[in-house]
Amino acid sequence: QVQLVESGGGLVQAGGSLRLSCAAAGRTFNNYAMGWFRLAPGKEREFVAGIRWSGGSTDYADFVKGRFTISGDNAKNTVALQMNSLNSEDTAVYYCAVRTSSSFVPVPRRYDYWGQGTQVTVSS
Repeated sequence: QVQLVESGGGLVQAGGSLRLSCAAAGRTFNNYAMGWFRLAPGKEREFVAGIRWSGGSTDYADFVKGRFTISGDNAKNTVALQMNSLNSEDTAVYYCAVRTSSSFVPVPRRYDYWGQGTQVTVSS
């Protein structure tokens, strides 16, 4: 059983920053991929960023490139998402997810475990 717990969400003004964290437990994640997704009202869940647990290669959605950075701490089994230059369109519930495969794909249904989500609200 895999448990994922997100933290770090909150209210921030446009142009500000937040750092989300996802703590993972329940198994060894060495050969897995982890992703951050978000769900905004009236929209479908969308891929934000992903990281391969082994090797640390990363991928980003175009709309966050240059603003968000995903990183992993293998020793602590945590994955962070540093979000800078936030704008109102970044307002959403952010989820971390684990895919039990070393390849990451920007498709929510390809991920096997999900956290409960953390709300990010950006005020303009």
